[in-house]
Amino acid sequence: MTTPESRRRPSRGAGSGRLRDSKAGRLAALLAATTLLGGCASAPEPASLSGDVYVHDPAYVHTDDGDYVYSTGNGQIADGNIQVRRSEDGAEWEYAGEVWDEKPAWLSERIPGVDNLWAPELYEHDGTWYLYYAASTFGSNDSLIALATNTTLDPDDPDYEWVDRGEVIASAGTDYNAIDPGIVEDENGEPWMAFGSFSSGLKIVPLEWPSGLRADDSEPVTIADRGLTENAIEAPYIVAHGGRFYLFASRGFCCKGADSTYEIIVGAADAVTGPYQDADGGSLLDDGGTVVLTTDGDRIGPGGQSVSNDSLGFHWYDGAADGVPTLGLLPIVWNDGWPTVSWPPAD
Repeated sequence: MTTPESRRRPSRGAGSGRLRDSKAGRLAALLAATTLLGGCASAPEPASLSGDVYVHDPAYVHTDDGDYVYSTGNGQIADGNIQVRRSEDGAEWEYAGEVWDEKPAWLSERIPGVDNLWAPELYEHDGTWYLYYAASTFGSNDSLIALATNTTLDPDDPDYEWVDRGEVIASAGTDYNAIDPGIVEDENGEPWMAFGSFSSGLKIVPLEWPSGLRADDSEPVTIADRGLTENAIEAPYIVAHGGRFYLFASRGFCCKGADSTYEIIVGAADAVTGPYQDADGGSLLDDGGTVVLTTDGDRIGPGGQSVSNDSLGFHWYDGAADGVPTLGLLPIVWNDGWPTVSWPPAD
């Protein structure tokens, strides 16, 4: 996004300002939370992550008081609510609980059979944190995105309380799937929500502050589409950098452990609604996309991405540990106007 990169998302952008499993033990992952902007730069050597890094679809946020990851819930823990992890140094992570003990009752009425809540997004505006998340069942587009707000991300803060703000958008009876929200502000500071999974591709709709809800009932705009029978693209996340908008997305299939085929791609546009093109000029409306990060050995299926402090937060499946979903954090380096991310050498 353009000027909003220094205004509205101070803790989340690559030059500007996101889930399905449980708490777990100690697993190796990768990190670098280093700010790097500019033309051609070299990535610093990542350090290792440790502690509780068993996450899916991480909403990663770097703040002055530490780092947070909110992620997909586990149906066997706290009614499947969004999970919270935190780190004082961005390297050692601890489990910090869930957003609620029980899901809002209306969610189960709206989405029969809903178990865990998926793929959160965190966005700060004017001192309020906005938590967007999805309620659905696997393989269905009877889905919705809902919103909660808080004044802090820290579960130990006495003011910590997530307030249910209700439904943002639903997709039953449409040709799209209302999951995987991602928030961005345009050059005028107006908020937009990208979302989507399979179906007819990735979409975007305008929101409004301070409610954080939809600005109108206009038809969602398509921003990426593979045009395939199995339209395996999801998890849009838009970042403003250098006067342009960069759409990150997960292409391929998640949630298959070591058989997952996720990879992270990107396209760029001059307007938040597109058209987005990859580095070779290919349209993201026609299966385009420049690969940012893909499988490397036992580091399988990176995706479910978010961006904060010029670092890419994502999950990957550990082929050396039965395909367990694991937190990844890697620095973004901007080369000739494009974001690049590299795995460090394998151990």
